[in-house]
Parts: sequence; C-alpha cells; structure tokens
Amino acid sequence: MSENKDQKFVYDFTEGNRDLKDLLGGKGANLAEMTNLGLPVPPGFTITTEACKVYLESGSAPAALRDEVSAHLAALESKMGKKLGQSDDPLLVSVRSGAKFSMPGMMDTVLNIGLSDESVAGLASQAGDERFAWDSYRRLIQMFGKTVLGVDGELFEDALDEAKAAKKVTVDTDLDAADLKKLVKVFKKIVAKEAGRDFPQDAREQMDLAVEAVFNSWNTDRAKLYRRQERIPSDLGTAVNVCSMVFGNLGPDSGTGVAFTRDPASGHAGVYGDYLQNAQGEDVVAGIRNTVPLADLESIDKASYDQLMTIMTTLETHYKDLCDIEFTIERGQLWMLQTRVGKRTAGAAFRIATQLVDQGLIDEAEALQRVSGHQLAQLMFPRFDEGAKTTLLGRGIAASPGAAVGKAVFDSYTAVKWSRSGEKVILIRRETNPDDLDGMIASEGILTSRGGKTSHAAVVARGMGKTCVCGAEELDVDTKRRRMTVGETVIEEGDVVSIDGSTGKVYLGEVPVVPSPVVEYFEGRMHAGADDADELVAAVHRIMAYADRVRRLRVRANADNAEDALRARRFGAQGIGLCRTEHMFLGERREMVERLILADTDGERDEALSALLPLQKKDFTELFEAMDGLPVTVRLLDPPLHEFLPDITELSVRVALAESRKDANENDLRLLQAVHKLHEQNPMLGLRGVRLGLVIPGLFAMQVRAIAEAAAERKNAKGDPRVEIMIPLVGTVQELEIVREEADAVIAEVEAATGTTLKLSIGTMIELPRAALTADQIAEAAQFFSFGTNDLTQTVWGFSRDDVEASFFTAYLEKGIFGVSPFETIDKDGVGSLVRHAAKLGRATRPDLKLGVCGEHGGDPESVHFFHEVGLDYVSCSPFRIPVARLEAGRAAAEAKGSDSR
Repeated sequence: MSENKDQKFVYDFTEGNRDLKDLLGGKGANLAEMTNLGLPVPPGFTITTEACKVYLESGSAPAALRDEVSAHLAALESKMGKKLGQSDDPLLVSVRSGAKFSMPGMMDTVLNIGLSDESVAGLASQAGDERFAWDSYRRLIQMFGKTVLGVDGELFEDALDEAKAAKKVTVDTDLDAADLKKLVKVFKKIVAKEAGRDFPQDAREQMDLAVEAVFNSWNTDRAKLYRRQERIPSDLGTAVNVCSMVFGNLGPDSGTGVAFTRDPASGHAGVYGDYLQNAQGEDVVAGIRNTVPLADLESIDKASYDQLMTIMTTLETHYKDLCDIEFTIERGQLWMLQTRVGKRTAGAAFRIATQLVDQGLIDEAEALQRVSGHQLAQLMFPRFDEGAKTTLLGRGIAASPGAAVGKAVFDSYTAVKWSRSGEKVILIRRETNPDDLDGMIASEGILTSRGGKTSHAAVVARGMGKTCVCGAEELDVDTKRRRMTVGETVIEEGDVVSIDGSTGKVYLGEVPVVPSPVVEYFEGRMHAGADDADELVAAVHRIMAYADRVRRLRVRANADNAEDALRARRFGAQGIGLCRTEHMFLGERREMVERLILADTDGERDEALSALLPLQKKDFTELFEAMDGLPVTVRLLDPPLHEFLPDITELSVRVALAESRKDANENDLRLLQAVHKLHEQNPMLGLRGVRLGLVIPGLFAMQVRAIAEAAAERKNAKGDPRVEIMIPLVGTVQELEIVREEADAVIAEVEAATGTTLKLSIGTMIELPRAALTADQIAEAAQFFSFGTNDLTQTVWGFSRDDVEASFFTAYLEKGIFGVSPFETIDKDGVGSLVRHAAKLGRATRPDLKLGVCGEHGGDPESVHFFHEVGLDYVSCSPFRIPVARLEAGRAAAEAKGSDSR
C-alpha cells in the first residue's frame, strides 16, 4: 500500500480503544482499553498494522516511522524516569506482535530489550538481584537469536540443558548468577557463529530489529498455515506493541500467569488459569515448566489474588464475554499485560452464551452470534464409551474435549506423513511450540506431558476444535527415541493410544466410542436435565430454538430412502431437497439399469422399464409416507454411465481369455461391443441427466409414472404428498420443455386413472454455467430451481472432483491459491456469482420461482450465509448437517437484521 504523509503510524496506549482492532491489532486495542479503564497496564505504545503493510509491500518501514517511534519512546522514557538501555538504571521493553485476530504463538515476541554487557550490571544493582539480571539477559539473547537472527532455537535449549546437567539440577531456577553469566557467554558465541554477527549491544538497534522481525513473522510458514486453517485474511498485517517491562522473575514474591474469567473447556464459572512463581510470561504459555492452578495464588499472594479477581469481573462485565488474561506480579505489584475474548471449546461456547443471557449481559440475538455451525458440528462427534474395558495409562489436564484415537507419533513431520497415508495419529510431545502446527492439524488429537490449560498446545487445539490433553506428568516422553514410558509400560511409535479431552484420561489401545449427547438430543433420545451433558443439551436447545424462530432459510435434507428421510425429519428437516433416484439402483438392482441402457430393441427396453416401475413406485411410496406433509424433490435418473456399466478393462480381459480358450460367451461379446460404443473419456460430462432421458425413450416417463402413482395412492389414503420433480443437467430450455411435455402427459394419465388431482411441480437443477447464464429462459418452463453446486463448481472451475482433490488441491491450499477447497465452501466470486445471477434472472421471468441449493455447500456454515444473502428459499444437505444449517440460517438472519438496524 502507498504511504500517506499525514498518516499516523504509532499510538500510545492512552490513545486507542478496543474498537481499533483493524489498526492496533487485538492486543494493542485491548491494552489501550484496559488503560482507559484505569487498570494497571505498563506504559507503552503500538505500531499500527498500516506500518506493517507498508513494510511487507515495499520491503522497508514507512519513512515517518522512525521519528514517530523516537517521539513515543522519549515520552515513555520520561514517564518511566529512565532511558532505554542506559547503563545504570536501564529501561527495558518487550516487543510483541498483535494481529486483529488472535493467532496464539504464531508470530514473534522478544522480551528484555535494552539489556547489554553494560546495562545488565545496572539492572542487577537496581533490582538488588544479580541472578535475576543475568537470567533476563540470557533470555533476551536466546529469544533475539532465534526470533530476529534466525538461529536454531534447539542450540540454545541444548546449551541450557548442558548447564543444568553440569550443575546436576533439573530446573532453570536452580542455576545461580555465576552459572547464568557462563551461559550468556555460550549464547553469545552461538549467535556469532550461527548468525555471522555479534549480538547487538545498542538498545535501539535491538528494538528496531525486533520490530522488523515481528513484521516479518506475519509471513512465516507457521503463521500462513494458521491463517489458512482459521480462515484469517492474509492482507491484514500485524501491529507491534512496545511495552515497558515488568518482571515476574524477581523472586518468590513475583510471578506470571494466565487467567480465564470462566473455564474455556467447559464454560463453567470459577477460578481458572495457571500461575508460575519467579518466571516470565513466555514460560507459562510455552509449557516449559509445570504451573500451579490459579486458585493457589490466593495462598501465595492474597492481595494480588483479590485484586486480580476484581479486575477479571470488571473485564468480563465490560467485554460481556469470557476473557483471557495475561498478568505479571512484580514484587507484589500486579500488572495486566493482555486481555482478549478467549478461545473456548464448542461446549463452552454454547454454555457461556446462555449464561450471559441469563445474567442480562447479552440478548438472545447476540448469544446466537457467539456460537457457530462449526462448533455445533464438533459437539455432534462421538465420545468414549464409559462402560468399555480400558487400560488407563495416566491422566493430564482436560484442555480441549473430544474422543481421539490414533497411532502415537512423536514429531510433526511424521504426523503429517502418516496422516497423508490415511493413518489416524495422536501427536505426543513434551510440549508443543508454533513449529508443530502442521502436525497438530494433521493429528486426531494432541497429548503433552507438560503445560496446562493455557499452554500453546491447549490454546491452539481449542481454537481448531482438536482433542487435547496437556500436562500428563506421569508420561515420560522421549522424542529422540520415539517412545513414551509410563511406569513399566512402553508405548513405541505406531502403537495405538486413545485420549479423552473431556476428562484428561489417556488410554492404551483403541477405546470404543458412543454417540454424542447432542446427537441423542436431535434424535429425540435425550432431554435437558441436571448433569453436565444435559446442561450442554439445554444450552444447545435454547440457542437452536431461537435460531429456528428467526431464520428465513428453510432447511431440507438430501435423502434417498425412508430411513434417511425419517432421521432427517428428527434432525429438523423441513422436507427433502434432493432424492437421488440413481442411488435406488445400486447393489442388486444395478443389473436392471444396465439391461435398460444396453437394450437393442424396443421390446428389450420396454421389458426393462416394466421391471423397474414397481420397484420405483415402492421406493417413492415409502419416501412420501416418511415425509408426509413436507416437500420432496425427486431428481430423475442422473448416473454417469460408467457407474452402471461393466468395467471395460475387466470385461475385455474376460472376453480375451475366453477367446484364447475358444469358449467365448456370445452375451459377453455382445456386451463388450455395447460398452465400447458407450464408453466415455469423461463420463461426468457425457451421457447423463436430461441427455440420458432424451436418448433412452420411456426412461423419464417410467420414473414420472412411478412418482405420480405413489403420490396418488398417498393422497387417496388421506396423506399429504408434496412432490417436486427435478430434471438434472439441463443446459437449455428446449431440453426441459421436451421432458416437461412428456411428464405432464404421464401425470394427466395417472390423474385420470386414479381419480385424483396431483399438484406436482416440475423444475430443474442449475448445475451448468450455461443454465445459470440463460436462467431467464429456463424459468419459463421451470417452477423451481435447485442449484447443484457440486457440479456447478466442477464445470465453472474445470475440475474433476474425483481427481483434483487428491492430485493438486493440497499444493493449492499450501500455496494460498485456495483459502479453502471450493467444494467445501462456495466460491463466492465465481460459482457464487453465477448463483446470484441465475437467481436474479429466474425471478425476473417468474417472480414466484422457488430457489434452493442441494449441493453439499447447503450444510457448510459460510455458504449458508451466502445463500441467505442472495435470497434462496432453502438449503438442502445431508441429514447429519441439518442442525448446522439450521443454526447458521438463524445466524445469517440475525446478522442481517443487526446490520439493517445499524
């Protein structure tokens, strides 16, 4: 982006507020908000996301940035009464990233900037603690070396481990000042060797390089991967927060912690978080040292604990939501370093939303916006069977719920490799770090022996909806030998383990799963009660009831038989949007369709159709009974021919072998000739849909007759069949007119024969670009449109779904060409544009034209919002996704209403 000379690139914490997240990032905006609330926030300033964008696009910082930073730094020095890096009493600052959307651990942070060989002595004198000063200095070199200079972090970790081993201690805090002085020398040598330069002694150089490193961290592989996973736009950039340091590593009366105003795993009220005495903030989230529960702070430092509880109440009331808080205590003085609306599990999201309604903090419309279809889908996953026989290995902290089973792997690379080969894996680490992100995404669940609910593994897993158990201290994880030991039990890489993110339990082997209570609720087998599962069901019920009241979009099911239809109805389906009749002819009936397609004479064809008619009628009779009173859209036969013909290679081999034995079967020879004649290079674009109905006389007429007769019988039995007949793969109105004329004649015959009046509507699928572009013409012959977005995506993009997803989609996602697969979420700019255009053209011709969608996009949360926006009447999806579509249809309506009111 071009630089505006009058643009302001730096804001003091006293200048911003929480509404400036686009400019100041989430962290900077919330630091400003806490400052405005009068909470104890260390003074500092924020470099805006606009500065980052200029830097990333031009390769250099805005010309005005250095002077602005200098002015704000001078003001900060004046406020603190000390200068950055001065030798006798140095001001130290942290440089931390802060994007608009939370990206925990994905971008860079450097603490203790301003320390040097000279100022470390001044810090020791000022603090009266030589060990603290040298510990802070070694942390700066370690973080700066890795983050800014690109030195392999393992080199510093190995040197630290060697120092502890030499001293025969196991924790960092057992190293004294002399040990840390030696370690600083080792660290500086590592920097000089690996980075090709000495560690910088000038404090301003340290700060400027750290700011650039934070800008650059926006485009690291892990940050880009996280953004793709969480669908965060790549052009936002990150802000940079420069904050005066406060120290939690000044002794037992100091410490650092992370707190939640409610449990992010369950949503229950209480005291939740982690605290670590004599430590800096990164120690907690990195999971390097095991923490104590936040509640223990009351006995450690009651005054700070009481103040923190008051601040937490203030923040939750102010933000009207669960807040995630980072704090430091420096010699009994509490400081707030960050707050944000906290990530939570799916179950916690539903519970918290209803709790806040009950407290009067938010209304039902806002509660609906606080949950999502993705979260509801997570709640519908199975859980472990509590009655199953299990072998318990250990128990850790229940960090992110779910039931995950997979083969044990001990590094991210193996997790990705095995996952791509079809294996289900559990990633096991001592603790995870941001470099493990791709392995975490590939795994069914994450298990760590260190860390707590606020560690990197826990926070990222909750954000992704992954099962996670942290801090399982009984487990001895040896990543180098690729094994985990529990007592005398050894779990090697490849052994199956099961982890329960709801209880923290870890099991050997595969534990069987049972249905989720939320699924049982939708099935009508569970009601709200007193226990934890019932409490969750009650929260889901309340929010779903509101979503159903406010949504405009109706939700139908894709179902091909009575069993699926009944289940869909229990899940809240308001009809069937797609009955695929070709699915009725799989299995034993497949040969009947094969005989029809290969028939040489009218007699053979009529015989095949006569055999199919009663079977079709029986199918429709059962379906119309199951969905009585609700619309049922029946798509006429639409099979790619290869699905119903013998495999040409197998048949050719069979005939060739028979000919070599001189016992060739006359029927096989005839069949091979017919298959060769009908063989297609690209069956998905060949003889299927309406083309098949036009080429095989009587095919569609037979299906229409079966539909009409089944509907007439249902109506004569006092039922209420509401049937819609859908013609597939229409590209021109002439195709539809021919089929409709034939169908109308058949329906009239059935009406006359049964003495009933049938109100069967006839419409078409819009699944070809030409159909979308000529929708005004097609609407002259169609009473409804249903967008087949699976095929429309294939034909717009020129993709064969069966081939491309396995061949190059992974590369396209990794390179950022796709943010998400266009088969998963509708491509609004391309496919969506055609849907919008066709809807407008169709209704211009026929204002009462009913519009729906029956591709799998109908159950995708983001796509449902798009279909609401363009004015469709309903979406249709698989039965299991119906609750998700209902919820998102309600959210779309509430969101649109909120936008209109603003």
